[in-house]
Amino acid sequence: MQSDDSGGGLRDRLIRTGVELVDAEGVGALTLREIARRAGVSHGAPRRYFPTHLELLSAIARRGFADLGERVAQAVRDGDAGPRARIATLAAVYLDFAAGHRGMYELMFRHDLLESNELGLRETSLPLFGMLVELVAAVRPQAEPAVVAGALWANLHGVAQLWGWGSLQLAAGSDDVEPLLRAVLDAHLGPRT
Repeated sequence: MQSDDSGGGLRDRLIRTGVELVDAEGVGALTLREIARRAGVSHGAPRRYFPTHLELLSAIARRGFADLGERVAQAVRDGDAGPRARIATLAAVYLDFAAGHRGMYELMFRHDLLESNELGLRETSLPLFGMLVELVAAVRPQAEPAVVAGALWANLHGVAQLWGWGSLQLAAGSDDVEPLLRAVLDAHLGPRT
């Protein structure tokens, strides 16, 4: 076992270990004891930086939101693409992230983590939604952008969850998520012109 006395580096190592663990084994594997074991420290070491399990989970989820935000920002950076195309790109990145990082995605949207604003998760999650609101406002200026963006996001989240469970593939009779994504965008943004 390594020494528990590695300063701020230990905090980051515990978070990184949690990120790797949730990606590999899902949310159920995220115990303080298992994270400490995999980080090579005593089982009490995480409590120095994260007095509660919820605080450690929130720190791990913040990394997930930061990762998703960076992926979206890179993908929608194309200044030549119109707002609808940028929303389509954002949506595709969102669904891809959900499919590729099931455990992290589940953790990021846990109600108990999002509800506890003391843990700073809202500040990490809301900028992505703000970007979606701005893009929706450019596509549907007469609509209430936050409401349309909220409905669009809820629909995308539902697709991500149902796709991850295999329900949509069964119901739609297809393994191609693209037609569903186009239908979601058309439903909330209007038909493509």
